[in-house]
Amino acid sequence: MPIRPLVISSAALLLIACGGGGARSSSGDASAIRGAIGGGVRAGAAPAQTAQTAQTATPGAWVSLFNGQAISGWHNYKTPGAPVVGWSAINGELVRSGPGGDLTTDKQYTNFELELEWKVEAGGNSGIIYRIDPASEVSYTSGPEMQILDDTKHPDGKNPLTSAGANYALHAPPAGIVKPVGEWNAIRLIVNGNHVEHWLNGIKAVEYELGSPDWETRRQASKFATWTGYGRAARGYIALQDHGDRVAFRNLRIRELP
Repeated sequence: MPIRPLVISSAALLLIACGGGGARSSSGDASAIRGAIGGGVRAGAAPAQTAQTAQTATPGAWVSLFNGQAISGWHNYKTPGAPVVGWSAINGELVRSGPGGDLTTDKQYTNFELELEWKVEAGGNSGIIYRIDPASEVSYTSGPEMQILDDTKHPDGKNPLTSAGANYALHAPPAGIVKPVGEWNAIRLIVNGNHVEHWLNGIKAVEYELGSPDWETRRQASKFATWTGYGRAARGYIALQDHGDRVAFRNLRIRELP
């Protein structure tokens, strides 16, 4: 039987010369949400899989929570759909101007990055409470709180665990990072799964893992020991606390994390 010459197509020769067609490993835009999220695509992944991975690993777009002129997308706690009372838009600021209760987002959030600026009156107290279970009678029995405070004149400022930037009653921030009354303080709050970071004026104030042994030990030693739902919700409202004092917010924005 005659031996036929081996014929290799030009396409095959090109493939051999190029060394194959695997997709290169790459990292997406979410390679760092303040160091919390990373993303890579394995070599050899199919193009459709690569696109899907990149999409799910990318944080959502920043969304403004206040336009400086009208209060929309918020309600007083436990009164969704009713007109907001006790909070006003004044000179481009969102201000707790009278009794009304915590100002609560209409939307519930799971993982997110929240940024805003705040300033409080002398001796003032407020907070940012997150993942509030809507079944809770009051916001703070289920939602952990990032403290807002005038450390110099409010009694809570004498205890690091309840000072400005703290994970209220559980984790203390470094001293001296809050600005004086009348000046704006910048906050970044990152909640990603069980991982939480409080940033105050560009400094990481506290970092903790919800439900971890350390967190449980601290919770059991605090007033939250008998509040069985505290810090348990994986999703919930975000609220600006009405603690009876005048506090102003501006530049509120949020983006959801995968």
